[in-house]
Amino acid sequence: MVLKNKLNITQSSELARVEEKMTKQKAKELYDSGDIELAEVGTFKGLAYIHEYLFQDIYDFTGKIRDVNISKGGFRFAPVMYLSASLDYIDKMPQSTFDEIVEKYVEMNVAHPFCEGNGRSTRIWLDLIFKQELHQVVDWSLIDKEDYLLAMERSPIRDIEIKYLLKGALTDAIDSREIYTKGIDQSYYYEGYTTYTIEELPDEDQS
Repeated sequence: MVLKNKLNITQSSELARVEEKMTKQKAKELYDSGDIELAEVGTFKGLAYIHEYLFQDIYDFTGKIRDVNISKGGFRFAPVMYLSASLDYIDKMPQSTFDEIVEKYVEMNVAHPFCEGNGRSTRIWLDLIFKQELHQVVDWSLIDKEDYLLAMERSPIRDIEIKYLLKGALTDAIDSREIYTKGIDQSYYYEGYTTYTIEELPDEDQS
């Protein structure tokens, strides 16, 4: 089933291609414009801002809490009836140490508050917390796709694997545009989006 979209695209392959192109352009704009600095760090409000920024030209539900239950690979994310309470809880979780930040990230992944685009938005959100609290960010290009997906799948029960992967990929290059853009491409690769690289795309207003 193809998600209802503003572009009236009815084929899933075409939607995936257009979504990748448009949202990678928005991810580039988010960084280059400095708008990324406007996102509230470590809260659902901040995550919703990122999500809406990336996906607002494609979907009507951007930045809004989903009203349907969703699952992936047999794992059921937080039920709708508990979602608001889960997000309130996550907002209050501490984020001053590496372990606290990753635990907060794992909880937000379990919440999966949006109908689509959770992983890509939440990885940007995670980096903003690391940047503010630890003065580091993740070099996502150092984390293998299969290792990452398996670690995230197990993280609600056992978070030691995702902590190991993230800790090994931290860098002090918090203002490196290259680290950011490579990270976006890797983040999309985790989700199966590999048609474009962020740097080969024109800025949105030039496309």
